[in-house]
Amino acid sequence: MTATVPTLTDEFIDRLAERAAEGERLRRLPDATIAEFRASGLANLLLPARFGGAQADFPAILDPVRRMAYGCASSAWTLGFYILHNWMLALFNEQAQDEVFASGPVLCPAPLAPTGRAIPADGGMRLTGRWSWATGVMDADWILVGALCGPDDAIYPALVLLPASDIRIEDVWHTSGMRATGSNDVVVDDVFVPAHRQVAVLDIYGGTAPGAALHDASTYRWPMVPALALLAAMPALGSAERVADLFAKRLGERVLAYSGTAQKDQPMARMRLADARVRLRALTGLLDDTVGQIQAIVAAGDEVARPVRGNARAAAAHIVHESRAVIADLLEASGASAHFVDNPLQRFKRDIDIISGHVVFDYDVSRELAGALEIGAKVSPIAMV
Repeated sequence: MTATVPTLTDEFIDRLAERAAEGERLRRLPDATIAEFRASGLANLLLPARFGGAQADFPAILDPVRRMAYGCASSAWTLGFYILHNWMLALFNEQAQDEVFASGPVLCPAPLAPTGRAIPADGGMRLTGRWSWATGVMDADWILVGALCGPDDAIYPALVLLPASDIRIEDVWHTSGMRATGSNDVVVDDVFVPAHRQVAVLDIYGGTAPGAALHDASTYRWPMVPALALLAAMPALGSAERVADLFAKRLGERVLAYSGTAQKDQPMARMRLADARVRLRALTGLLDDTVGQIQAIVAAGDEVARPVRGNARAAAAHIVHESRAVIADLLEASGASAHFVDNPLQRFKRDIDIISGHVVFDYDVSRELAGALEIGAKVSPIAMV
């Protein structure tokens, strides 16, 4: 039986905003946020119905994460990935899912760069490695990592699942932005992992992982890179929308120093606000078009071709690139007082600067890949599309 689709409340968003400064100070999400998230049912959104989840269509994750960013971009990023990673775990085989979802959804960080090595062993593999950018790892139940698996003469990239009790956390997350994500490093030293707890990257990329057939729902036929990129772009888009709201409020109240002029009476300030609104509407249109195209393909039971996947990654990168530019333009017109640490405008600026550095949002690489795939140029089979 499919669970009721959970909803994000305005009160939840307000409390994220109230705890944003605390999260920055702690360099992780506050315990109250984690407890409220677990109780909210939001982690059930993309969980398969057979495990009591809502099994919603994949795009259902995007709007809640975008709106969470109105309160705190770090919280939106971390909680959004917790939801997404339950979806990723639903792409594994049945045995792995029965194990990990025995008590419902889990908090599972997923540093996916293949910086680990898994050597075949009787019944599975022995995993060793170090992974950076493990968002939310301080509260992890399980962890999903990228690794090069197999014997030396037949290595293949895969995602490997293990309980958080098998890892060591290195406290390295000292950053200028996105501080509350607690994205510390993870170390694994020669840990045995059963064979059923891995899935090949090529199957994940193509939407042909075991879970796609197991659950027989379009949700699990979405290819991973478009899913990850579009989800990860939502905290940036939501941040830009919130900054536009805050700028509009500030514009109505601010009196410029020395001149005593009300900023709302300055045409250029009003133009900046209108320009931001139009640009954000354009990004929303791009998002809807990109998501709608992929959703139609997977709903029809067809495979999402690499050029379509490449265009989706480029669209996500553009959303982040343009959201960052909108915030920069509005902050430029907000005056020096916007940079006091008790003003949320400066936090949004610092957070989006960090978000834009994520590898999937590399603006040059994402556009080059999309162009290469459109004209049929040679692209590595494991390129991130």
